Amino acid sequence: MIRFCIRHRRLVVVLWLALSAALIAAAAAWPGPADDDFTLPGSESQQAADLLGGAAPVEPPGALVVSAPSGVDSAAVRGPVTGLLTRMDAVPGVRVLTGDRRVSADGTVASIPLDYPDEAAIRELGELRDGFRAAGVTAELSGADFADSTPGGLTEGLGLLAAAVVLLVAFRSLIGAVLPLVVGVIGVACGVALLSVLGHLVPTPGFGVYLTIMLGLGVGIDYALLIVTRFRTALADPPPPAQKGEPRNAGSVERAVVEAMRTAGRSVFFAGIIVIVTGSGILFLGPSLGGGIALAAGCGVLMVMLAALTLLPALLTMIGTGIDRFSLPRRAERTPLAYRWSRVVQRRPWTAALAALAALAALALPATQLRVGWSDPGDRPVTDTTRRAHDLLAQGFGPGMAGPLILAVAPATDAPAQDGEAAPPDGETTASDGDAWAYRDRAVASAAGVPGVARAFPVGERAAIVVPGTGPQDERTEDLIRRLRADLPERVLVTGSTAAALDYARHSAERLPWVVGAVLLAAFALLTPVFRSLVLPVKAIAVNLLSIGAAYGVIVAVFQFDVLGLGTEGPIDAWVPMMLFTVTFGLSMDYEVFLLSRIREEYLQDGDNGRAVAAGLAKTARVITAAATIMFCVFAAFGAFDDRALRVMGVGLAVAVLVDATVVRLVLVPAVMEVLGARNWWFPGLALRRLTLRRNVT
Repeated sequence: MIRFCIRHRRLVVVLWLALSAALIAAAAAWPGPADDDFTLPGSESQQAADLLGGAAPVEPPGALVVSAPSGVDSAAVRGPVTGLLTRMDAVPGVRVLTGDRRVSADGTVASIPLDYPDEAAIRELGELRDGFRAAGVTAELSGADFADSTPGGLTEGLGLLAAAVVLLVAFRSLIGAVLPLVVGVIGVACGVALLSVLGHLVPTPGFGVYLTIMLGLGVGIDYALLIVTRFRTALADPPPPAQKGEPRNAGSVERAVVEAMRTAGRSVFFAGIIVIVTGSGILFLGPSLGGGIALAAGCGVLMVMLAALTLLPALLTMIGTGIDRFSLPRRAERTPLAYRWSRVVQRRPWTAALAALAALAALALPATQLRVGWSDPGDRPVTDTTRRAHDLLAQGFGPGMAGPLILAVAPATDAPAQDGEAAPPDGETTASDGDAWAYRDRAVASAAGVPGVARAFPVGERAAIVVPGTGPQDERTEDLIRRLRADLPERVLVTGSTAAALDYARHSAERLPWVVGAVLLAAFALLTPVFRSLVLPVKAIAVNLLSIGAAYGVIVAVFQFDVLGLGTEGPIDAWVPMMLFTVTFGLSMDYEVFLLSRIREEYLQDGDNGRAVAAGLAKTARVITAAATIMFCVFAAFGAFDDRALRVMGVGLAVAVLVDATVVRLVLVPAVMEVLGARNWWFPGLALRRLTLRRNVT
């Protein structure tokens, strides 16, 4: 494959351009639908939702929330608000459900549900609200469809700008800095387009595209950086003696490309496969829950990996020695700082290892208090209309109005018999089933008497709404859901977004051991042939778990405990911890593969473990530091995203990369490898062959 890319370099470039154009055109013509509805078959919340079937609009997609200190029904307020509602009702496809209008007890806040067909209607409704002006009246829109989003390309642009600066400093060459960016952007564009097309086959959440961009940019630029760095090193090495009549530099570019792909390219291939395989661990949540997220993560990594392994060698062959054109001045080479640092750590390996472990344990400590839930509009910026609507609803109706619980009354034939009650024969119903309204009213009365319930009222023959006295992210609301499910009759099922989040959290906790076990086994199986050692994969897995623990601890401290005072307090979105584990584990393995592959090359030269560790660290320090800085910048840029779950993911990944590239790579890895010595390279097959060779010599 490498030889093909070198000999047919122009064809490879043309094929990539054609592939990119075809994927982008297909994505533009047949974009896959976004599916943000997480379903959990078998859970009580899903059973209740299926029972209701959406026949009753118990949770309208959006609403106009009006607030007026003088009262929403006063003459001065009624006129402007009625005019706004009339204009909204005139939007094609929009229905203003004035019959379901609710007014707070003090009369200062009203919520009018809105039904709308598509994004065009959503935009027009938003524009009407933005243009509304009335003295003493506030109008906001509630519902996820009206939430603001980060301007398209802003976050990605910030990440690319930071990456460009880092690459220019690392390479001190304009061509060398631009090449990884080109490969990364082409790979990400193809990954996003591929995700959109495959969205017809696998339901994918709306935030999936940002996950593809985040991971694709981070790893894609890093993969290209590693290969370009190794190419420049090979190009600078003295060429073999030229044959008679052959130019001195003949074939030097091709040899450099082959050398770069044989070493760095091999590391990129295994690193990419590890990221994809470990990221797929979230499939253990079930295809309906983890399929779209795994696809989003895998599309970006797959396409940037393929671009680095095929497009990049073709471009390097075409550019050749021009890679150093437009170079900046370079400083004289000295003994690398990383080499000297490694020797310092190796002189006191136990002290260094214990200090690193203590630092990682301190960072990971808050993770023991991890609490999962679901984001709500209260986590959005105050400049967002949905956040202001959320606050108005909490002010007028109480905090529980932001996440009401829904009771669904199941038919008696679909529910188990109560204690002491015989189940009716198949096809028959009990006498009480003839009065479903009365049974529903009894369920509402029972729910109203449960401590923690602010209000309970019916909304149809078999449904009722329960408004908790606490917000959806409050732990007391979770306790209330458990009490309702324990105290209400079995025919009454509890659902709603908060109940669904609780079910999801329990489901993910049950599947977590399977995910962790599968990821660890896959990583071990993939790393063993790479390092030809059984010890190094175990060591790599152990230190990566420490990095993940540190990342968990930081996101819990920042987003759950709000130690920075940024107003981020709340539970971590239920899907984030498992996705963060699988992706972070794969990304952390990148640096392990890059570093340990180079250490192994050095070790094979003379069998000196100490020298190999120091030399490998020195020769990879510059490129890994640059790669980690790029990945950190790309991920950290997503910390400014409006969506809280993506902010958590971005910060968590950025912290994991930072910890892995500093505490783990600079301290823990050299210290542990010094302590283990020659045992690092123990492998049963190699040990057996060495023993046989010694016996034969004897």
